[in-house]
Amino acid sequence: MRAVFGLVLLVGMGLAGFAVYMVNQYMDAQAFALEQERARAANIVATIDVYSPSRDVSYGERLTIDDVKVIKYATNNLPEGVFRTQEELFPEGVNVPRVVRIPMYVNEPITALKVTRAGAPQGITALLDPGMRAFPLPNQMTQAFSGELRIADLIDLYWVGRVGSGPEISRLVKTRLEIIAIDEPDANGNGGGNGVVVQVSQEDFADLQVLRAAGTLSLTPVGRNDLESGDLTIETNIRDVLGVVEAPAPIIEEAPEECFRTERRGIDMVQIPTACN
Repeated sequence: MRAVFGLVLLVGMGLAGFAVYMVNQYMDAQAFALEQERARAANIVATIDVYSPSRDVSYGERLTIDDVKVIKYATNNLPEGVFRTQEELFPEGVNVPRVVRIPMYVNEPITALKVTRAGAPQGITALLDPGMRAFPLPNQMTQAFSGELRIADLIDLYWVGRVGSGPEISRLVKTRLEIIAIDEPDANGNGGGNGVVVQVSQEDFADLQVLRAAGTLSLTPVGRNDLESGDLTIETNIRDVLGVVEAPAPIIEEAPEECFRTERRGIDMVQIPTACN
């Protein structure tokens, strides 16, 4: 009887140990699955619905409801000025389109910077900020950067000329002018860069008209991360560039003043030195 009892006890203890082992295995499996789920959740990127072109669009095109679609975009990398709803993109109704200011491509978020206000007319007037004027740059001025300039780029303008009879000078005259229109390259990347138009204040427009007539204007692009305006006091001439120092003018000593009086001596007129008054 005691042997049977001992056997039953041993079997019971074995079953209990096995049960504990199975419970531990189950708990470990659950903990591993929980860690995997947490890791997967940490790698999930939060997204938001924004509007994007459904086809590539170029400067000056009308952007209608048929040209847009909704895409998912990473919330942490959301550009400023995106449109999240149809009402935001077409506030005056889907029959009142916007005009494209900056070329956009499929799956690129549409932002307020890249389009005009709803209902704005096509053409250069739609691209101007209130109170600003359009100033076209001659193509020969932009040829050095043909194909490199883009809409919304900033440029500085330098003037080379002569004021009166003075030496020819080079001077920074206008800084951080925004390009609002430009001929875009074709599908193969050829052409583009001509027809550059910048927006300027009315005072700047008048200044540039005079400067263009009195000398030569040239441009240089401003870096995208350069947030400071150029130093409009920058001016140089050929002597400054070459480091030429003008020799001082020679000092000419004036001869002492001599005075004479004239006397007649016979038939001759004679000059006799005398003190000067």
